[in-house]
Amino acid sequence: MNLSYWEIKSWLTNVHFTIVGSGIVGLNCALSLKERFPKANILVLEKGMLPQGASTKNAGFACFGSLSEILEDLKTHTEQEVLELVNKRIEGLGLLRQNLGDKAINYQEFGGYELFSKTDRALFDTCMSRKDEVNTLLKPIFKKDVFSLKSNVFHFENINYQYIFNAFEGQLDTGSMMEALLRKAQSKGIKVLNNVLVTSFLENINAVKIKTDAFEFSSSKLLIATNGFASALNIKGVKPARAQVLITRPIKNLHIKGTFHLDRGYYYFRNIDDRILFGGGRHLDFKGEETTELKQTDRIQNELEKLLKITVLPEIPFEIEHRWSGIMGVGAQKKTIVKQLSNNVYCGVRLGGMGVAIGSLAGKELADLVD
Repeated sequence: MNLSYWEIKSWLTNVHFTIVGSGIVGLNCALSLKERFPKANILVLEKGMLPQGASTKNAGFACFGSLSEILEDLKTHTEQEVLELVNKRIEGLGLLRQNLGDKAINYQEFGGYELFSKTDRALFDTCMSRKDEVNTLLKPIFKKDVFSLKSNVFHFENINYQYIFNAFEGQLDTGSMMEALLRKAQSKGIKVLNNVLVTSFLENINAVKIKTDAFEFSSSKLLIATNGFASALNIKGVKPARAQVLITRPIKNLHIKGTFHLDRGYYYFRNIDDRILFGGGRHLDFKGEETTELKQTDRIQNELEKLLKITVLPEIPFEIEHRWSGIMGVGAQKKTIVKQLSNNVYCGVRLGGMGVAIGSLAGKELADLVD
């Protein structure tokens, strides 16, 4: 890139902290660093025109795990680990709401519903048999029972006649959230450069030399917050997981309210602006969806449309207006990787599909690693 003296002087000189990724984690990290080091020169680099992973592409669920998801986690984590996971998600959501305010992110708490297909009666029976056990496990956090039963009040078809309801689950406007976060960061003097891909970095004793597809510069510290794209910078323990989504055109008199989970959370949908947003399906092709390509596949999109037609809107005509995909970061464990990689390099990645819930806290924890 043909940079001027002014561009180099104002944006790329005496950089104290460089953060890779302008999503929820990256911007919260920048804000936390600015609070601790008010005079620091902080630069955020983003490879996309907008945050490229999942921060502007998610469904806007302010959730911490459906009953079947928590039971699934208990197969590979101890009770204490699951409790800590849920607690961090709740803490992260609280931090998000505190930092930006409910009005700015259009936060609403209509509750969350877990649906069970008629062909998966065994999963419903398992959830029912362990509902009290999980409520007891989570009571130290919520002080009340989280999960209860509700009848099929929204008249979905081809599902069990009862839902499992979570009164503590909320929803928000993803675009408004990220706009508010960007405004707050920029108002604090944090610089954000878009369409800049970090390709590599080289550390010396006092600094990190950062190479991008446009320029090279040095920074005192480097903090990587690229989640599903972390392996591109040789961070181990996190794999990309693509989530495909579609949204309908506005539907008159749409009666559906709340957030909805189906098939262990692999499908999810909600009403947003009198439209149905429907996403998920990566379990249909785990290996194929282990990619950073922001594309859609016929197999998953066709299944989303089919479920929309036979389950969610069985008697209501609809049209699909738009489709997209986002990239999450997952791994063998659900615990976020927030750690120091070397003297001047740190990372906060692997949000496990819970970026909205845990991203604000992960960003703060990442910033707290810096001394």
